[in-house]
Amino acid sequence: MLNWCQDDSSSRRSAMLPKYKTILVATDLTPNSENAFKHAVMLAREHGAEIHLLHVIPEVDATFKTYVSAVMGEGKLGEFEKAHEEEAREEVRRKIDQFAQTELQDHPEDLKRFAGTTVVHGHPVPAILKVADELDADVIVMGTHGKGPIEYTFLGSTAEKVLRKSKRPVFVVPLPA
Repeated sequence: MLNWCQDDSSSRRSAMLPKYKTILVATDLTPNSENAFKHAVMLAREHGAEIHLLHVIPEVDATFKTYVSAVMGEGKLGEFEKAHEEEAREEVRRKIDQFAQTELQDHPEDLKRFAGTTVVHGHPVPAILKVADELDADVIVMGTHGKGPIEYTFLGSTAEKVLRKSKRPVFVVPLPA
């Protein structure tokens, strides 16, 4: 039987505690994402970790694509998507980088922890898990939306799905009271 209270050796206890080196912050550009980022900075300070920011641009609805394709033609739709996908990705990356720089400008030691921003297109849950695997992130940090019980029951929550499917710890930051 394991009795955790018997060992008084602090070195033995600290050796058993997890050490985070890489923190992935999934952001959807909402105010609570800013709150989650602040919690990630605190974790990074405590662990001497680097912070990677991720934003997933959701896929365009298939019905909308079919409609636009019928109006514009399939070739034009492909050209339009390709041109605007990269433009959108760069604009989002710029905004997130600017946000991180602004948040950390008074703390140069934290600014050094910011490892960059990844912006991808896709479905949020698999994209978050894939990037976490690619970075070998030690923990994923994300905020919640605070949707009501009806929306939660029918729609689910990205944070809840990541929490359920992730093989790594997920730090979920609720909306401030």
